[in-house]
Amino acid sequence: MLGLAYRRGAETHVSVGSKWLALLPLGHREFLSIRGRDGQPLASRLLSVNAAAASLDLGGPPPPATAVRQSSFTGFLAMGVAHIWTGYDHLLFLFGLLAVTRRLSTVFKIITCFTVAHSLTLAVAALNLVAIPSRIVEPMIAASIVFVGVENFLRNGEPKGRWLLTFAFGLIHGFGFASALRETGVGAHSGGVALPLVSFNLGIELGQIAIAALVLPLIWKLRAQPRLVQKWIPVTSGVVGILGTYWFLQRVF
Repeated sequence: MLGLAYRRGAETHVSVGSKWLALLPLGHREFLSIRGRDGQPLASRLLSVNAAAASLDLGGPPPPATAVRQSSFTGFLAMGVAHIWTGYDHLLFLFGLLAVTRRLSTVFKIITCFTVAHSLTLAVAALNLVAIPSRIVEPMIAASIVFVGVENFLRNGEPKGRWLLTFAFGLIHGFGFASALRETGVGAHSGGVALPLVSFNLGIELGQIAIAALVLPLIWKLRAQPRLVQKWIPVTSGVVGILGTYWFLQRVF
């Protein structure tokens, strides 16, 4: 937490920003929360390289808390959607799970277990209750992809007990989501954790549902042709396993 003191003069606006964002990777975000001496929120913004500052109007009353919360909510919601859509390792894990499903009930169990599991570990990690280094989490995420690809390749049909496997690996993926959230600064200072956590997680779920809605009809259409299933399931499972192995070796070494 950084304290800022200034002399009020004729100026009516103060702009607070970060110069570090221009030096960091393009997708990096920082969470800026500005509070007055009385602890009341004055501004809250998710900064990026294209929007690296937040402005305060000194000539009028402070913005209502609802406006500050809304700004934070939409920013972290969009960040959650973007993270799952660009999180190719998480998407490949889900694809490997869903590629061999035959029933809607199985799809519901898999998505529900993954959601519950990663929401739990995302919360405990963001709240600093449990901390696992990224050097351990990231290879384990890759290992989960390898496991799913190999299991799909070796087993015929829909493996039993996939919901339990999904829940176990979903706990690991949650720590990966938490790493992305904590890179913005959430959890590194007092206050402002609950709203970013909820909105970021909701964004992940919305993005996940949108992808499943697009992919599942295609998978089920392919499964309607037995000859095609005999070819594409082993091929896709092999691709999943190979990519998972590549990411595992890359993250370990």
